[in-house]
Amino acid sequence: MAHKKGQGSTKNGRDSNPQYRGIKLYGGEFAKSGSVIVRQCGTPFKAGYLVRRAKDDTLYAVADGHVQYRGNRFVDIIPADTSIPRFDLVDKTAE
Repeated sequence: MAHKKGQGSTKNGRDSNPQYRGIKLYGGEFAKSGSVIVRQCGTPFKAGYLVRRAKDDTLYAVADGHVQYRGNRFVDIIPADTSIPRFDLVDKTAE
């Protein structure tokens, strides 16, 4: 007769890896093309000028430039390349 308990299944013993969500680049910091700006669940932050949203709602830069937060909601990139028009100049010409 066995004196040790058999190795049954246990209910705990699982632990998921952390998601590391949050703001990765703050306003004024330099972002290279393709770098992650915000990892988020849902869309508290919206993609602005020269920023795209990935399938998991992550915001990333499309061009090199400085990060700018507009109205606590939108994230823009002010391009470092002078051949790309800036957002504030594009916005004024649209009026």
